[in-house]
Amino acid sequence: MNMIELEINGIPVSVKPGTSLINAAKLVGVKIPTLCYHSDLEPWAACGICVVKVEGSPKMLRACATAAGPGMKVTTHDPEIVNVRRTVLELILSTHPNDCLQCSRNRNCELQTLAEEFGIREVPFEKRLRDLPVDNSTTSIVLNPEKCIACGRCAKVCQNMQGVWALEFIGRGEKTRIAPAADVTLDESPCIKCGQCTAHCPVGAIYEKDQTREVWNAIEENKKHCVVQIAPAVRVAIGEAFGYEPGEVLTGQLYAALRRLGFNAVFDTNFTADLTIMEEGAEFVRRMTEGGVLPQITSCCPAWTDYMEKFSPDFIPNFSTAKSPQQMLGAMAKTYYAQKAGVDPKNMYVVSVMPCTAKKFEVSRCETMTSSGFQDVDVSITTRELARMIKQAGIDFRNLPNEEPDSLLAEYSGAGTIFGVTGGVMEAALRSAYFLITKEDLKDVHFMDVRGMKGVKAAEVDIKGTKIRVAVAHQMGNVEMLLNQIREAKAKGEETPFHFIEVMACRGGCIGGGGQPHGATDAIRAKRTAGIYTDDEKSVRRCSHHNPMIKKIYEDFLGKPLGHKAHELLHTGYQERKVYKK
Repeated sequence: MNMIELEINGIPVSVKPGTSLINAAKLVGVKIPTLCYHSDLEPWAACGICVVKVEGSPKMLRACATAAGPGMKVTTHDPEIVNVRRTVLELILSTHPNDCLQCSRNRNCELQTLAEEFGIREVPFEKRLRDLPVDNSTTSIVLNPEKCIACGRCAKVCQNMQGVWALEFIGRGEKTRIAPAADVTLDESPCIKCGQCTAHCPVGAIYEKDQTREVWNAIEENKKHCVVQIAPAVRVAIGEAFGYEPGEVLTGQLYAALRRLGFNAVFDTNFTADLTIMEEGAEFVRRMTEGGVLPQITSCCPAWTDYMEKFSPDFIPNFSTAKSPQQMLGAMAKTYYAQKAGVDPKNMYVVSVMPCTAKKFEVSRCETMTSSGFQDVDVSITTRELARMIKQAGIDFRNLPNEEPDSLLAEYSGAGTIFGVTGGVMEAALRSAYFLITKEDLKDVHFMDVRGMKGVKAAEVDIKGTKIRVAVAHQMGNVEMLLNQIREAKAKGEETPFHFIEVMACRGGCIGGGGQPHGATDAIRAKRTAGIYTDDEKSVRRCSHHNPMIKKIYEDFLGKPLGHKAHELLHTGYQERKVYKK
């Protein structure tokens, strides 16, 4: 490949063709400020803060959308450029509320950071706020259009990355704002609550619905027996809120922090990830051997479930009926654990800590979420919300000791922990499916073909002569292409191209979930993913069917996978939903 040679502030740099000036500058240690650019998205030069000068050009160019050219001489900072950027920031601030102290993004806001860096203390323009109402119609996400800076990231994510089209620009000029299509509420829109809009918003215009007060109130209520579970991806991201590098595995410290917050019992969602594999794996083997509907599609991602019910209800028969690990643990907590601990389930309060905003919707998605006789999971909070709770409690997270969970619903295998990454559910399922089909254990439990950040991954697995074709998709915008392949084969009367499919709504899987710490890029996702696989490699047991506590829960309580009690507590159903509510 012929490299392009240019100069950035007099410093020679060599880049690949197509590299933007904003990324070329990074190679020589120069940060060009921006509010609309994000490495996940195609640049579209909305904010105008990243302007630079290129020798020979009569005007300033936007570095995010300008490709490096041979022999270019680029100036990224001089007094004129700095003044232009400051003026753009002042104009944005003139239409932005000054309630930083009450904002969910205080001290973690890209606009606030730039205003500080540019030393903006006063704004020379008249304040022009629009007094737009807050949309808190969903159980998961809040939209505050008053704080929107029209950077367009959320709309680009929703439309191009996720393929949902719940958000768009409405109005023109100064009246431009982001809102659901047709100007309905978020709850009435096609929104699947994945939260990728909240993860990419640079300010506090769209954010997760904070439920930490509900959790605090439950902990403080003496009659409540409060238990908590943590998802696989939380342990490799929570540290970012406390100065750790992304991907640091902090499971033991998390258990300790949760006890100090006042929970009566600390469980781990990885345990019910193993339980999910036993149910989902048994379901897959039954479909393969008894002629069930194929391909079987995983169902642990609630944003994907919501998408399927709205946009692709023709695949309802393909969906695994196994509940997500979050919901399985809630059901087990209010039945099995309640019996063992002698606790009345009506006095139990189950909290889940998830990397996901859609999990807030899932806790009351349908009537099967009350399989224990009560709402199985009372509230689901995000990684970001838990970080805030730890800080509110004055807990010195960095100096916490490693502690163990309450083992009844916490022991997990390596297969349980890899649920947090794209391909992980598939790999975990294949590890146990091999055993369920052959009654033998794999010598090598690694399925490398389903790992990685490629949007759609396909592989063929040979299980003692049985060829199983699998596919893995992450980031909702990649899924429809996969579904269309299946539809086309069905229309032609051909054999299904796949037997088993895993779908995760968020890029990278749960490690890139909408409730994870802000600022995720593929580099950060890669570190979180590496942390998950490190946790897997260090596990004594690598397969779900080897988890002794899983064996015990079947012996003591559930009976067998897909048995009557397991079906009542651990399985669900689906129904077609309208894309737009009326």
